[in-house]
Amino acid sequence: MPREIPLFTAMVPTLLLIFLASLLIFGLVDLLLSRWDWDRYFWHPALLRLALFVCLFASLSLGVYG
Repeated sequence: MPREIPLFTAMVPTLLLIFLASLLIFGLVDLLLSRWDWDRYFWHPALLRLALFVCLFASLSLGVYG
């Protein structure tokens, strides 16, 4: 996969697109977790959200670059 993708007239890093995709997926998963009240099963919901986003971003990045 190329390191940069042309978007209109700008060269955009591939990791930025992966970041935006993982942010979208994270938003959907976080919405479902909070709607079904699964946050109360975890000690610190903010750490859960951070770990979830890091795992999504890492798995998408490794899926593209790995």
